[in-house]
Amino acid sequence: MSFFKQLVLETEQERAYLLGSPIIARCFEGDIELNDYVNFLTEAYHHVKHTVPLLMTLGGKLTEQQEWLREAVAEYIEEELGHQEWILNDIAACGFDKEATRRSEPLIQTELMVSYAYDLITRIEPVAFFGMVHVLEGTSVTIADMAAAKIKDTLNLPNAAFSYLRSHGSLDQEHVKFFENLMNKIDCPKQQQAIIRSAKRFYVLYGNIFRALDVTKQGAAA
Repeated sequence: MSFFKQLVLETEQERAYLLGSPIIARCFEGDIELNDYVNFLTEAYHHVKHTVPLLMTLGGKLTEQQEWLREAVAEYIEEELGHQEWILNDIAACGFDKEATRRSEPLIQTELMVSYAYDLITRIEPVAFFGMVHVLEGTSVTIADMAAAKIKDTLNLPNAAFSYLRSHGSLDQEHVKFFENLMNKIDCPKQQQAIIRSAKRFYVLYGNIFRALDVTKQGAAA
């Protein structure tokens, strides 16, 4: 079995935890409000703005023997530059103040996921960061296009409000294939286990953000 297939297989339970988040179910049932979508985009902004800094940190931690991997990280950096601004523009297209979002504070669940990512690179195993890449890219490709279509139909939003979701949907399949090939080149058992371990944790951490968004809605209703 390839390492990528092993990664997918061994993280199925945690992936189910993420995809089982109530707000995701509500979205596909059409039970979603504009604030739900903007709150999601707000938390996305607060973690996506760290993607390039995290990748740069990772690149600096790799050894000379991992130069092939550093080159792949450089490709990721080039691809991810400016994505946080796409999110802010989506928020503006929804009729909200994107600069207010820029100045806002993330939910604690988002801050914890970002903090763990930095800690993972600097304290545990730099290569384990690819566990986060697997979770975020894999989840996006799985549900982003369908979610965008459902939210657009339910809320009657313009196409300009979905640049982030649609850029990470089915059009991102090439990135997933690139990631799969990259993971299959990692042959160190210790690094493989570190990636699996981190993916399990990021599925839970990311799932907690989605669950917190639903709790925020319930609290507002109360």
